[in-house]
Amino acid sequence: MAEILVRYFAAAEEAAGRPEERLQLGEATLGGLRALLSERYGEPMERVLRSGSFLVGGVVSRDPSRELDEAVDVLPPFAGG
Repeated sequence: MAEILVRYFAAAEEAAGRPEERLQLGEATLGGLRALLSERYGEPMERVLRSGSFLVGGVVSRDPSRELDEAVDVLPPFAGG
């Protein structure tokens, strides 16, 4: 089991109802985190995760096999301009 600090931004924070939390993960990968967040927060978080991304070790990723660091940022889609 790995303990991960998960930080939420914008729509992800709204879906989670908090800016951050510590989670215990059996599978410390983005796929494992994504499954846990979908189960815990349902459709509002699933909408964010469908088009958002994760910041792991300073690198943006959507790869479900990516191993997690001690902290992960959940980023909603951003509008450019």
